[in-house]
Parts: sequence; structure tokens; C-alpha cells
Amino acid sequence: MDFNFSEDQIMLRDLARGILEKEVSPERLREIEADPEWFDGALWSTLAEAGLLGLVVPEALGGTGFGLQEVCVLLHEIGRAVAPVPVLPTLVLGAMPIVEFGSEAQKKAWLPRMAAGNAILSGALMDAESEDPGSPATRARRDGTTWVLDGQKRFVPALHLAERVLVPAATSAAPDGVGIFLVDPRADGIALTRQQTSTGEPIFELTLSGVCVDEEDLLGGNAENGGRIASWLYERALVATCSTQLGVCERAIEITSEYVRQREQFGVPIGSFQAVQHRAADCYIDLECLRWVTWRAVWKLSRAQAAARETAVAKFWAADAGSRIANAAQHLHGGLGVDLDYPIHRYFLWSKSLELSLGAAMPQLARLGRDMAQTGPQELV
Repeated sequence: MDFNFSEDQIMLRDLARGILEKEVSPERLREIEADPEWFDGALWSTLAEAGLLGLVVPEALGGTGFGLQEVCVLLHEIGRAVAPVPVLPTLVLGAMPIVEFGSEAQKKAWLPRMAAGNAILSGALMDAESEDPGSPATRARRDGTTWVLDGQKRFVPALHLAERVLVPAATSAAPDGVGIFLVDPRADGIALTRQQTSTGEPIFELTLSGVCVDEEDLLGGNAENGGRIASWLYERALVATCSTQLGVCERAIEITSEYVRQREQFGVPIGSFQAVQHRAADCYIDLECLRWVTWRAVWKLSRAQAAARETAVAKFWAADAGSRIANAAQHLHGGLGVDLDYPIHRYFLWSKSLELSLGAAMPQLARLGRDMAQTGPQELV
């Protein structure tokens, strides 16, 4: 594979970085973090005006027609800026499955509005009673021309902002039937329990009790193959999370490197101390390993290649190496690391949240082990 970005991807990266460096200041972050919404609406509008919210939307519907790689380039920049905007839930959990599997009516209803910044979407992949996103415990049964959903989803992002959340639910359409339903989070029968991550970002437990959903809100009109779609979506959500973590870790190391070059003790910069150099070098190695496995998984998925192992490996490194980098960056700052007026604490908190999102290090190792036990050795391609 080629690790070099295309010209379009470089332009996208530079555009996103320019906007985020200009718009996301420490003062603005403090203001947003103090708001229960945890949402920078002005930045969201700016991203929409720049065409960045329409990356996966077809050109005919007001987007630019890019794919997973370009979304991950954007999320890398979101991580570098620790920007409080729901790009990952909207573009990855919401828009991508609609683009790939939605009906024409669903695409026309949601994608232009999302690209314009007028609609926020989300997805509920983690089931309270099932570890496999492709085999949800949440149930959907027909009642005349509607579907009735019952079940519970956990750790759902941006539900306080979203107009629709994609909910996988088991159906009786086939022995292993699963449908993906576009559910209004404010519909009758829904209860939202608000929680928050280490960053202060709101996440929700979504309880569905007899929630009625119209047939037109069944993704693609298919109530049988939703399990495959949910697994497809889970892998892309994993690498999207890894890409964000990569940006967080990269910027944390840059801030720390600058600090140890400037901070003096005993008349010399602390970066000249061998122990500090060793710790920083370990961070750099972890960062490059995370970069390699993340972009390899993104590359394979963007070419519709099987990548179950690659996504598990990438998320393991995002959790394991991400934690080490965040801890080291915080430690090398000494007492300044706990000063809330200094930026490094945000990178520590974001890294911890991303470490646990969609499964921490050990669950990914278990997933990888199960796959290896079932399918045996595979050639590295």
C-alpha cells in the first residue's frame, strides 16, 4: 500500500487544519465545555460552508463524493484540535450507511441537509445485551405497516443533537434477519439516559419501549441483511475512532516536545535529560505504530477488502499506545499538566475517552483471537 496522501487528500487536510487552527482556541473550548450541549455550532456551520460535512455525500446531492479515507483525514484533524463537533457520529455512523445502503428517498431526505450542516445524525451500535453489533438483542416486529422496536442501546453519541439515529434490530424476516432503522430520538416510547465521557461529551443510553417506526425508515427497505450492514459500519466506526485518536496523540506529542525544549531545570532544558528523551522516544514509536496500523485498516476498508483483523489491531493500538502517549505527555509536563488553563489536559481526557470507545484494548485482542481461531493464518497483503 501507498502511505502518501493524494493531492485531494492533502488539500482537504490543509483546509481542515486551517479552519480548526483559526476557529478552535483555548478560550472557545472552555466556553463550549461549560455548555451542556458540548457543541460548537459556529464551527459546525463553518465546516459545512467549506464542504467538509458533505465529504461522503454524492455530488448530485450537494456533496463532494469522497469516501472513508477522506473522512479519516478530517477526523485526524478534528482530533488534533480536540474540536467539540459531532463529525464522527454524523458522517460515519449516519451518512455513510445511508449513502451505501439507503433508498433513494432516504438519501434525498437526509444527505443534502446533512452536507449543509442542517441535520445531525448518529448510530447506536452497542447493544446492552449483545457484544456483537451484527447480532443485536434489540428486537423489531411488524405491526401492520409499521415496525415496533424494543431494546436498549448504550454509549450512543450526539443524541441530544441528532434528528435520526440508526438502530440495528433483529427481525423475523429471516432466520438471522436484522434491520437498520432510522429512529427519531424524540419519538414516543424512547427514554434517553444522559451520561458523559471524560471529555465532558454527552453520551446516552437509548431505551426503546414499543417505538413505532414507519416502513420508509427501514434502511434500504431491507429487514434481512442489517446484521452485515451493522458489522460493516462497526469496522468503519473503529477506524474512524482510531484516526481521531491518531490526531489527538500526534498533537499531544508536539505540545510536549515544545514544552521539554523550553522548560529549564538545573540551568538546562529538561529535554536534554536522558530519561525524558527515552520517554519521548517511546511515544514517537507508539505514534508511528498507531499511524501505520490505522491507515492500513482504512486503506483496506476503502477498497472493500476484508479487514476484521486490521481493524481490531488498529483499535488495540489506539487504546493501548494512545493511553501510553497520553500518560507520558501528562507526566512530562509535571505540575503544569494538571493546570486547566494549559491545553495538554484536554488531550489526556480525549485519549482516555477514545481508548474506551467501541471496545478497549483487551476486548479487541479477544476479538482478534476469536477471528484467528476461526479462520487460521492469513497472508499479509
